[in-house]
Amino acid sequence: MPAARATARPFDPSRATTYPPAIGCDEVGRGALCGPVVAAAVWFDPAAIPPALLAALDDSKRLPEPERERLAPLIRAEARVAVSAGSRALIDRINIRAATLDAMARAVARLGIAAPVLVDGRDGLPGLPSRAVVGGDRLVPQIAAASIVAKVFRDTLMRRLALRHPGYGWERNVGYGTALHRAGLTSLGRSPHHRLSFTRGFDGVPQGLALGRVFRAEP
Repeated sequence: MPAARATARPFDPSRATTYPPAIGCDEVGRGALCGPVVAAAVWFDPAAIPPALLAALDDSKRLPEPERERLAPLIRAEARVAVSAGSRALIDRINIRAATLDAMARAVARLGIAAPVLVDGRDGLPGLPSRAVVGGDRLVPQIAAASIVAKVFRDTLMRRLALRHPGYGWERNVGYGTALHRAGLTSLGRSPHHRLSFTRGFDGVPQGLALGRVFRAEP
């Protein structure tokens, strides 16, 4: 993943009352080669959370990892938060767009809050009254908060899976298609967590071909 760039944060605490008390929803992992797509739904009244927290929110991709790790528990403490995921199997069965929208809808439903739903991107949520907001993680603070929560949740999961499936570099690339990850696919084959629909170029490589060599001590 590209390094986050230092940019001005988009949300001004002095304008807190102009931001709607809505549910914001965003996803992480849509373009990864493996693992789930993770969606978060976050509700808060922007005028009721600490101004410093509102001022710190931004699109998760623009924040350095330590800042995301710092903000995620603060968001959980100050807001109502729900997380849902679309599994690798679901992605392969119904496609990534449908799995993403399904995970978002389930995250919103888990909140159990009657409030406007604003979704990052171009798609509203099937079966739920919602509005899509292009570039929403820079326009709606709840969407920015959802992007941070989802990113930290998924990155933590992928780093844990990296301990069980070494050789793909998930501890660094969290499942995205870096050169190291693709080299691991070439030498090891797919893991059970790889999306078959995203890795068709490795159809001829047996699954787990070289996993035994990863753990074998040198003579």
